[in-house]
Amino acid sequence: MRRIVLIPILLAALAACGGEEQQQTPPLPELGVVTVQPVDAPLRRDLVGRLAAYRSADVRARVPGVVQRRAYQEGSDVTEGQVLFEIDPAPLRAAAGEAQAALAQARANQANAGAAATRARSLAPQKFISQSDLDNALAAERSANAAVQAAQSAVESANINLGYATVRAPISGRAGKQQVTEGALVGQGTATLLTTVDQIDPLYVNFSMGAGELDQVRAMQLDRDGPVAVQVLLPDGSAYAHAGEMDFSGDSVDPETGAVSLRATLPNPERRLLPGTYVTLVATLGVQHGVFTVPQAAVQRDATGPYVLVVGADDTVARKDITTARAEAGSWIVTAGLAPGDRVVVSGLQRAQVGQPATATPWQPPAAPATPGAAPASTPATTPAPAAPPGPHPDAAQPAADDAAAGDDASTQG
Repeated sequence: MRRIVLIPILLAALAACGGEEQQQTPPLPELGVVTVQPVDAPLRRDLVGRLAAYRSADVRARVPGVVQRRAYQEGSDVTEGQVLFEIDPAPLRAAAGEAQAALAQARANQANAGAAATRARSLAPQKFISQSDLDNALAAERSANAAVQAAQSAVESANINLGYATVRAPISGRAGKQQVTEGALVGQGTATLLTTVDQIDPLYVNFSMGAGELDQVRAMQLDRDGPVAVQVLLPDGSAYAHAGEMDFSGDSVDPETGAVSLRATLPNPERRLLPGTYVTLVATLGVQHGVFTVPQAAVQRDATGPYVLVVGADDTVARKDITTARAEAGSWIVTAGLAPGDRVVVSGLQRAQVGQPATATPWQPPAAPATPGAAPASTPATTPAPAAPPGPHPDAAQPAADDAAAGDDASTQG
């Protein structure tokens, strides 16, 4: 009878053990994955450059004289041909008058010599004058003609110098600070600098790139549709409203820096940017076709090189060695090692084992962290600890505890 009772108990115990074994079977690890597809990724480089005027012209005194007045406002925009300075024209006007008088005298001598030569030519056939007199008359005529030409050139030169007394802007741009004041004697031996005019729309952006890096970029065989675009970043981090274009690439390496000089042209219609300013710029050097973008958290490295873990079509974890080109915006640009549709593991890497099955779920990027120091509006930044409720002194509780213990002893004895 006792055996019959024990059989159901043993069967129940075996069933309970089987259930525990089933419960102890671990579930498949859950891995966050991203499905990658080939994309076209622009190749960008963050560089530092310096702004320079598109054209810069020194305005100098080209004739000697005394500066009478400045005809422009310093720091204002001027147009080509606008009057900037006036030099005392009186000495130059007198020199022009002397040249004009010398021309008149040369023309008079030319007329006399021409008449004498004409008369000598008419008398020579009848032998009324000697051959020597004829030659002298013709030579005098030629000398008079040459003197007229020289006098004409002197008049033109004097008029040019007189025009230089009015100093005009050679180009359109922004005129700088005057270097001389009214009453200053200028142009004595050297062309005195009066001011400078800079054309600041557009501007040049001068920057450089290491020779090795530039060689790597050229070896990528990037697809370029037009010139290289350049985006300038303002000091506050915002992008400048107008994009520029690279228009010059040096053909030699600076031996001191090992870099190649580059230059871009940048529109500046609002005159917001000024020459001489250092700026940060982003140059889009071209587009790479058929590359993959993988979150940086998914890429691991060992002695072999970079690699990722992928969940295959059979839900088994596998390793793939990859080739990374660069990091950009929190992701790696992968040029080799992946195939379209690969499910790359991003989260749960510590639970993934190569060759073991796993459950793949879409990976969600983490939320942006809150601004340091900011607290939610509904709760204060610091919550004070609650005050302890009033009660008897700790020493007062000791007699009560002793009484309780004595009561327990009494009941035990009873």
